Amino acid sequence: MSIAIATLLASVLTAAAFAASVGGSALRVCSDPNNLPFSNTQREGFENRIADLLAHDLGATVKYTWWAQRRGFLRNTLEAGLCDVVIGYPSHADSVLTTAPYYRSTYVFVTRHASNLRIRSFDEPALRTMRIGVQLVGDDGANSPPAHALSRRGIIGNLVGYTVYGDYRTNSPPSSIIAAVARGDVDVAAVWGPLAGYFAARQSVALDLAPVRPQQDGPLPQAFDISMAVRKSDRARLDRLNAFLVQHRRDVDAILARYHVPRVDR
Repeated sequence: MSIAIATLLASVLTAAAFAASVGGSALRVCSDPNNLPFSNTQREGFENRIADLLAHDLGATVKYTWWAQRRGFLRNTLEAGLCDVVIGYPSHADSVLTTAPYYRSTYVFVTRHASNLRIRSFDEPALRTMRIGVQLVGDDGANSPPAHALSRRGIIGNLVGYTVYGDYRTNSPPSSIIAAVARGDVDVAAVWGPLAGYFAARQSVALDLAPVRPQQDGPLPQAFDISMAVRKSDRARLDRLNAFLVQHRRDVDAILARYHVPRVDR
């Protein structure tokens, strides 16, 4: 038996053993209850759809542990042992094991189609006089990568901040920044691609999306690989998830396309 065949056989047996161990039981997923287009308690997000696909592949049913995806999310869910998989998490994160990326998205400029602004870069001179919506990340109002890129250029006074978390008593609070562009409250917004793509398609006016260029602005990336995440001790589960992503590449891509997730290459 060749080394290649032996390695392949070992991989198949590991995947089969893991599938058997969860077959007929629960796929325990850590997820945000109010964070479309990613997830919500009505299971309407694309991460919910991917979880359903994974559960079907394993012969399991999905059981959610709901927790707002902000500071303390991993500590109170995955690390507490209440659930086993996070469907969407930045690749190569230090605190968890992550699968191979299943998509790469980018921050995008969102403008009203009728305005014909065609903003593509933080170096566009017009940005110095426009009202620019930016996302604020964290309970402490930390800045997103686009906000840092603009401040590096001295573009500060005309920024309008929209918190990623917002008021959880409302549906999908991060969507407020897209609604602000549609209403004309801001001229342009720099928004994380999956959020922008999903909610731009649901506005009453046509909006344009343009990927931020370049993907790396000084020390800060503007595009990120996204993976699934498990506990650091859960190597067998990681291997099974990687096998699933290879086997169902087209199915996952189709789900992302239905949710208008902008995807970019390196």
